[in-house]
Amino acid sequence: MRTTRATNRPPLALSVVGCRDHVVGFEPAKVLTRDNRDVELSEFEALSFDCYGTLIDWETGIATVLVAWASDVGLDADQEQLLTTYAPCESRVQRNRPTALYPEVLAEAFRETGTELGHAVDDVWAARFGASVPDWPAFPDSAEALARLAERYKLIIVSNVDRESFAWSNARLGVEFDAIITAEDVGAYKPSLNHFERLDQVVAELGVPRERLLHVAQSLFHDHGPAKQVGLPSAWINRRQARPGWGATPQPEAGYSYQWEFPSMAAFTDAALG
Repeated sequence: MRTTRATNRPPLALSVVGCRDHVVGFEPAKVLTRDNRDVELSEFEALSFDCYGTLIDWETGIATVLVAWASDVGLDADQEQLLTTYAPCESRVQRNRPTALYPEVLAEAFRETGTELGHAVDDVWAARFGASVPDWPAFPDSAEALARLAERYKLIIVSNVDRESFAWSNARLGVEFDAIITAEDVGAYKPSLNHFERLDQVVAELGVPRERLLHVAQSLFHDHGPAKQVGLPSAWINRRQARPGWGATPQPEAGYSYQWEFPSMAAFTDAALG
């Protein structure tokens, strides 16, 4: 953990305006101080990140195994169909087994996906998928973006994964995070609020005022929904902006909001450091 940097900045006293419930394509809300001044990204001191889908290309990682399995069992399904079938299965397993480690979640969700598609997933394939996180690639811009951001901001991971699996991904990202919060640590998976309750404790321990924390994530379902619930401003990294549909992320069922939208971590980093 990096040494806490002292700050003499006054509190921002943030309020969020313009937020809506689940409406696709609405104009992002603005973050204002109580005197109606727009808040700049550079005024935040800590950034919390979702990892999978935001920093690590989990759709490529998931699809690599699912597409190979589909070919092996003779299933005629394209990558997008496999991902959209898988998404609710994983969410359901995480909800029903909140303390299961992520490799167990992956294996069980894969079996449920096979059932949905009419083809059984045997133990060999389930084990292969459960152990696949170390093979999931980082997005090409993630490591450089994090290295640049680390020069100015505290960096915190808020992830639906176990500690061991994240260690493999962290090696790909190549940065030392100030704090790491995993599903294993909090006994639940997002969109449960457990991660965000622990996040409040972590930023206090780092000496960062809560109003100077920004959450950065791809998933409207896992991250921007609960961020809205706890009053946490957020930036949407819209990794699927060139593709229709939801992919491996379930469609959000509750209200969500975000205050900034960027197509990549590189674009977010340029704005945050500009």
